[in-house]
Amino acid sequence: MLSHSLLAACIAGIALAAPTVTVEKRADKCGQYDSISTGTYTVYNDLWGESGATSGSGCFGVDSLSGSTVKWHSTWTWVGGSGVKSYPNVVVKESTVKQLSAIKTIPSTWSWSYTGTNIVADVAYDMFTSSTATGSNQYEIMVWLAAIGGTGPISSGYGSDGKPTIIATTTIGGHSFNLYKGPNGSTTVYSFVPASGQIASFSGDIKLFLAYLVQHEGLPNTQYLTSLGAGTEPTSGSNAKFTVSGYSVVIN
Repeated sequence: MLSHSLLAACIAGIALAAPTVTVEKRADKCGQYDSISTGTYTVYNDLWGESGATSGSGCFGVDSLSGSTVKWHSTWTWVGGSGVKSYPNVVVKESTVKQLSAIKTIPSTWSWSYTGTNIVADVAYDMFTSSTATGSNQYEIMVWLAAIGGTGPISSGYGSDGKPTIIATTTIGGHSFNLYKGPNGSTTVYSFVPASGQIASFSGDIKLFLAYLVQHEGLPNTQYLTSLGAGTEPTSGSNAKFTVSGYSVVIN
């Protein structure tokens, strides 16, 4: 018979060695505002701009969840019209709303790929802040990992070449980004866009982008981060498949 102390040690060892809970693949959904909750995340279809297309549709599905890493995908075709048609994305729901000054780090990893024809889309983190925990959006901060097919960010100004005006260039997490600023209604939008190429595999601290805006652009540190999403904004293309082979984020 094991002694009480040895038995306790065995039990502790078993607890420490317990496997990570894994969620298997979920069936795809195609409704305009369908969503799937899994672990600390909610994945949304969000076909908010579908009425702007001549034709098309979009679906999404969750492939797996292991620990804090979720794998998911979106398939879509959008023909005609102008502007963004949808934002299939994953939103972290694990923590309460926090002031920027209270957030220490936001470590995140994201690996993705795209296939399809004539794709015009971005791949981006999308954050919203407000002056109160439940107030309306005042700032939108986007961190683009790709601008595909000539899509561009919101900007207050455009050059003679028709391109949006860059207000700053900075290096964060080992990547060079051009910064843009413009209005979306009453919301001020900041967009960090890769200075060149795409970032198909990202690993870094998202808080550094917020800290840059606080230090250099006057973003109030008293703002509350009310939402943090990550996904793709399609404008047009056919037979597209956006595959997230791994995504994780934690707000500390």
